[in-house]
Amino acid sequence: MRIPLPRPRSLAGQLFAMQAVLIAVVVAGYALFTYVSDRSQAEQAAGRQATAVARSVADSPSVREAIRTSDPSSRLQPYALAVVRGTDVDFVTIMDPRGIRWTHPDPDQIGLVFQGHTGPALEGRTFTETYTGTLGPSVRAVTPVRDGDRITGLVSAGIRVEEISQRARGQLTALLAVAAGALGLGAIGTYVINARLRRHTHGMNATELSHMHDYHQAALHAVREGLLMLDWQYRVALINDGGRELLGVDQEEDVVGRPVAELGLPAPLTGALLASEPRVDEVHLTADRVLVVNTSPVTGGQRRGSVVTLRDVTELQSLMGELDSERGFTQALRSQAHEAANRLHTVVSLIELGRAEEAVDFATAELELAQALTDQVVAAVSEPVLAALLLGKTAQANERGVELVVSDDSRLDDGLLPDTLPARDLVTILGNLIDNAVDAAQGGLHPRVTVTALTETEEDGSELILRVSDTGPGVAPDHAEAVFQRGFTTKPSGPGGRGLGLALVRQAAGRHGGTLSVTSSDEGGAVFEARLPLRDAAGAKGLKGAV
Repeated sequence: MRIPLPRPRSLAGQLFAMQAVLIAVVVAGYALFTYVSDRSQAEQAAGRQATAVARSVADSPSVREAIRTSDPSSRLQPYALAVVRGTDVDFVTIMDPRGIRWTHPDPDQIGLVFQGHTGPALEGRTFTETYTGTLGPSVRAVTPVRDGDRITGLVSAGIRVEEISQRARGQLTALLAVAAGALGLGAIGTYVINARLRRHTHGMNATELSHMHDYHQAALHAVREGLLMLDWQYRVALINDGGRELLGVDQEEDVVGRPVAELGLPAPLTGALLASEPRVDEVHLTADRVLVVNTSPVTGGQRRGSVVTLRDVTELQSLMGELDSERGFTQALRSQAHEAANRLHTVVSLIELGRAEEAVDFATAELELAQALTDQVVAAVSEPVLAALLLGKTAQANERGVELVVSDDSRLDDGLLPDTLPARDLVTILGNLIDNAVDAAQGGLHPRVTVTALTETEEDGSELILRVSDTGPGVAPDHAEAVFQRGFTTKPSGPGGRGLGLALVRQAAGRHGGTLSVTSSDEGGAVFEARLPLRDAAGAKGLKGAV
């Protein structure tokens, strides 16, 4: 049977024990120091008191007068006892210059030699000393009695050391009572503080907290998604490597403690991070990424901040765009297959009716029409990816009742585009512009979309121009910039799932140093134009028909 080992004391418990011991040591040390100091001060006070009493007795005229008599003890003994009773001294001894006592608390000691030093007093000085006499150890003062210039006697007043110790012990008792109260208050305060600390640390000890910190750091670096924690003032409290990469923050830059508004993020994304309410799966754009943002407030009776998770869906969004295009192509092919079946049935029926010549003419005309469309597109845009895109979008637009044409001045040869301009980005740019134009033109009297793809040479280099115009309602001048913002749409279905296409186009263009603009067309619709610089030197070859 395995005996469970005792769990280490929690961090709060360790701190409480340490603080309690520290307070006890401080109080005990202070009490000891105070006792020693008070005893020393009590001895000094006793010496001053004994000196005052001795001088007062020595200066008394009745004492000098009694010394002149033949029996000084008869008059001085009652006087000395009265002084002892009236003051806080334990004895007053009056003696002749030889040290023979005239007075003493014990009458049997009268006439005997004083036990102690008298030399300094015989020289005319008052002094104090600690000496063990007939009454035990005492702090005493000895002073001369003068009669004119002569020293006619000596006076010693003293307080027993035992009495001094009793006074110090009384002070020590009071001090210990105060110290005990301070220790109790300190223990209560320490307990309250550590109870709060125990709640914050969830009763974990230092080792457990250290391990949790290590796991915490390892998890932050291992998680590929972005994690951002903000405090209640919307300052960065924590950010992992994934968050730095997705937000475009330098890995070496210290952003902890900086407000979110100072990170240089797009305004919509900054607004989402500063929002007090939770955000769920919101799509936001940065300079070169599409991010899904989730925010959740951290509360504990009051707002303490928020936790933000970031997921990069740039590739997913691109694939979804390609999937939408493929789905459109599939629908177009399905429709074309249906139309081809109808045409085939027509040809078969004409043959069955004995009109073979008319059947051949009908089939030839349909084939020439399809081939003419392919030849027109390939002649203008021989770049294979864009040519395939235009053919598919043409069929898709026709199915929606919109005519899609490639302008006569289009010219884009195969091999012209540099490797720095991937086909996927071109599909994103041109595909979204065509989809947007078809949506705008659909339902008009003469719905048409015109596509222009060409290169243009300037003094500072060449650039690719992709221009898409439509016969739709156009874009209002006050919306010329807003149409490129994430979530903007004028369609009745609202922003759910819409308002992202043009934002992605601008993002893709900006990623390659290009621009995206919108103007009005002569036919009343809108003209969207993307200009992409061709930085690769290889792009200079094969420029044909450039405007």
